[in-house]
Amino acid sequence: MSTSMRTLAVVPTHNEAANIAALLDGLAAHVPDVDVLVIDDASSDDTRAIVRGYPGVRLVEREEKRGLGDAYVHAFRLALADGYDAVVQLDADLSHDPSVVPTMLDLARRGIDVVIGSRYIPGGSVVGWPRRRTWLSRWGNRYAAVALGLAINDATAGFRVYRAETLRRIDLDAISAEGYGFQIEMTYRAVVAGCSIVEVPITFRDRVAGASKMSGNIVGEAFLLVTKWALADAVSFRRRRRAYVDHE
Repeated sequence: MSTSMRTLAVVPTHNEAANIAALLDGLAAHVPDVDVLVIDDASSDDTRAIVRGYPGVRLVEREEKRGLGDAYVHAFRLALADGYDAVVQLDADLSHDPSVVPTMLDLARRGIDVVIGSRYIPGGSVVGWPRRRTWLSRWGNRYAAVALGLAINDATAGFRVYRAETLRRIDLDAISAEGYGFQIEMTYRAVVAGCSIVEVPITFRDRVAGASKMSGNIVGEAFLLVTKWALADAVSFRRRRRAYVDHE
């Protein structure tokens, strides 16, 4: 197996002028060989102007706010079309530490299909969140794990590495989640596709600048989608069981 991977780091943005320069500097310092794509949805601040000041960073400007899921799927397609071997996804708000990326990429080089930067395994932590936000995140992960049969502690994590082969095995056309439910959906579809998944501990730090994109609608979307997928799995299982019994 080759030890080198052509890698693209994908950073979705919407009004992240207060954070984006620090993140781009961090990526340049810790993974200088990784190309960077910023995919911006309708920022009204100086996000785009700041990104344009980094000559080696590719900027995709979209004039509508289409959601996190749509942004990542768009970026995944660009990465696959351009022949990248791996894709890193991370938030623009400095919650994800670029110094962890080399460790995550090393696991991908060893053949792990999906590497997740996890807050909820030993060694992982969350800094700066109020108790209610932490409880909601942990509860959402437990619900997704039980409902979908995921042996994953942090299925909602947004700090990840995907091998290109993994993204090809997942039906990107079928992705339906627009908000943070996208992370759960990608985890679920990777598990269904038989992909290997490894979690590495990270320290997640709440943003100190800019506005959070989290909302009640985003949480509700994730809950409803997880329930929908779980019910669809149950129906599929019953049909397979009935076919087996009839055959017998």
